[in-house]
Amino acid sequence: MGTVFSITVRGGDVGPGALDEAEAWLRHVDAVFSTYREDSAVSRIARGELAPEDCAPEVRQVLRLCERAEAHTGGWFTTGYAGGFDPSGLVKGWAVERAAEGLLAAGATGVCVNGGGDVQLHGGPWRVGVAHPLRPGRVAAVVESRQGAVAVATSGPAERGCHIVDPHTRRAPVGGLASLTVVHEGLTDADTWATAAYAMGPEARAWLEAQPGVTAFAVTADGETWSVSP
Repeated sequence: MGTVFSITVRGGDVGPGALDEAEAWLRHVDAVFSTYREDSAVSRIARGELAPEDCAPEVRQVLRLCERAEAHTGGWFTTGYAGGFDPSGLVKGWAVERAAEGLLAAGATGVCVNGGGDVQLHGGPWRVGVAHPLRPGRVAAVVESRQGAVAVATSGPAERGCHIVDPHTRRAPVGGLASLTVVHEGLTDADTWATAAYAMGPEARAWLEAQPGVTAFAVTADGETWSVSP
C-alpha cells in the first residue's frame, strides 16, 4: 500500500500473536491489492486476466464496498477515473479498520492503528494530531477520542503531491483545499469520503454537512479553515 503502518494497543490481555496477525493481515492486503505488483489480484483484474467473480472473498468484498462508495458519493469516488482499475482509495482504510477490529476481538480495550496518517481508534483516551498542510511540523487540529470507535482520515497533496483528481475532468481538483480531514466511526467510510470530498472542491462542505454523524475540518490553500459538525 506504499505507506508506513503503526499499531498501539492498550489494556486487555493481548499476546504478541495478535499483533503478528495484524501485521500479517496488512501484508496480505498489500500482496492482493497492490497496483505496483504484477501478480496481485488487482493488477490481474486490470489486465483482464482475472474475473471479479473468481476472486477471493476479500476482493469481492472490496469491490462491493467500492461500488457502494461510488454510488454514495455520486461518482466522486471511483476505481476507474484513469480508465483502469484502482481501488487504492478504499483499500487502505478498509484494511486498517479490519486490523483494528481484529485486535479488539483479541481482547484489547484500546487500539490505535495508523496507516499513513489515516487512523482507526477504539477505546481511549486517544488524541490524534492533524498535520498542517502549509506549515511543516505544525498541527492544524487535534481529534480527541475517549471511548467507542473513531476514525480520522485526511486527504490532500501535502504528503504525496497531487494524487487525487477530479474523476470527471481527470485533472487536479479546483477549489483551493490544501487538506480535508473527515472524522467518523469507521475508517473505510472516513477515508473514501475524505477522498471524494477533496475531489469535489467547492462542493465538499455542503456534501459533508449532509452526511449523518460526520465531523470534518479543512485547510484552504490560503491558510483559512472551515469545519463541519454533526
